[in-house]
Amino acid sequence: MTDAVTMKYLRRTALAGGAAMALFTGFALAPMTSAQEINPGSVAAPAGSPMSFADLIERVRPAVVSISVRQRPDAVQEPSVEGLPPGFEEFFRGRPGRPGPAPTSLGSGFFIDQSGVIVTNHHVIEGAEEITVRTSDGRDVQADLVGSDEATDIAVLRVRGGGRYPFVRFDDARHVRVGDWVVAVGNPFGLDGTATAGIVSAIGRRDAGSSAYVDYMQIDAPINRGNSGGPTFDLAGNVIGVNSAIFSPTGGNVGIGFAIPANTASSIVQQLMQSGRVARGWIGVSIQPLDDDIARSLGLDEARGALVATVVPDGPAARAGIQQGDVILTFNGERIEDSRDLTQRVGATAIGNNSRIEVLRNGQRRNLTMRLQERPSEQTLAAAAPTPNQTPEPPAESGAGVAQSSLGLSVRPLTAEDRTRLGFTANESGLVVTAIEPTSDAAEKGIGVGDVILQADQRALRTPQELTTAAEAARRANRPILLQIGNRAGRGFVAVDVAAR
Repeated sequence: MTDAVTMKYLRRTALAGGAAMALFTGFALAPMTSAQEINPGSVAAPAGSPMSFADLIERVRPAVVSISVRQRPDAVQEPSVEGLPPGFEEFFRGRPGRPGPAPTSLGSGFFIDQSGVIVTNHHVIEGAEEITVRTSDGRDVQADLVGSDEATDIAVLRVRGGGRYPFVRFDDARHVRVGDWVVAVGNPFGLDGTATAGIVSAIGRRDAGSSAYVDYMQIDAPINRGNSGGPTFDLAGNVIGVNSAIFSPTGGNVGIGFAIPANTASSIVQQLMQSGRVARGWIGVSIQPLDDDIARSLGLDEARGALVATVVPDGPAARAGIQQGDVILTFNGERIEDSRDLTQRVGATAIGNNSRIEVLRNGQRRNLTMRLQERPSEQTLAAAAPTPNQTPEPPAESGAGVAQSSLGLSVRPLTAEDRTRLGFTANESGLVVTAIEPTSDAAEKGIGVGDVILQADQRALRTPQELTTAAEAARRANRPILLQIGNRAGRGFVAVDVAAR
């Protein structure tokens, strides 16, 4: 296959060869009979576009700064990017654990008031021992961290010594439309004051990073590593986004960048300036999205809502009566589209407020009231999560167990040894999968040998016959069966098709 570079070369070669052939055969290329200078003024720009961004950039560039960070010695470790889809990267490098001399990082930021308050990314200043800000006129000043929020990747700094600095303002990004012009200013690869232009490519991107609290704005203005924390401007010079991530299979700019919308960033900045931290509501559940099969198994007409996978003991949800397998349909009267929607709404709700929740349980709708608590830190939540037992899985039992032909698998009752191996409590019941047909829907949905089926259609299982009965009921109703699966990695729900078998 001929690549694009080769094709360009072939076109040039063909044209040159054509001219040469004409000379050798006695023909000459006809000269231009008249030459006319092209008037640049006659070239029309696209409707609504400026002929130049120079005035805008000249006005806003003084508010954009370069940020250099020296990390603490204990910050020298490989950064985690777990949760980012393949190809997504944070901009700056030289983070802790990167090859090279003393751990440092480079990024961008911008003043939002004349006293020296700066907005940047959390990942730019993470693990900082010393923060140096270089202004657009070449001065280096020290800055202190006011506060940062890892969940949205926003941080606020304040320069030392006071002074008066040029600044820019956030605008509400909700009016931004796909196709609007944008200008990004930052310091890619340490090149201060670099400006690029493009358009808004998409809004409301939910798959552009690991944060459940940010629906990103996608832009095609070229941005690279070092643009982290820099502003994205509209043509009025307002900040409509904070650059945070790029899609980069090659490690460089490919025209797909992501910015935290100004309305999200501004809200976080206000909280950080007031208290140095961000407090979010928490109800104490782990949730998973509904797919079409799970929705059908629950009797829902559409895959809408958030499915409760686990409930934290003595948390707000547990005290309100929410159970595993409930589908949260509304929160404070607002329809819940999916699990991410619920996370954002709960996180934005004032702590201590009573909230109304509508759930679907066993085909019936119920209204519950709960009082929200403050969401614990990610470290606290991780420490409280059950640690998977690292004991190796026992060998597959080669067909041992009772066959469930309608599901394409075999099962046997859970034993005391299984409970110990999997970290289950002594009174938990379930059925261990001992064999599975590779082509079955259960296998395609990720169920494997050694997994435990804890519930079928929201009923606990103790015997293989109970699973058979539940599967037959689902078959007669012409819908998938909803199974709760547990293993060393955790628990969740899977809808398995039985109607077609």
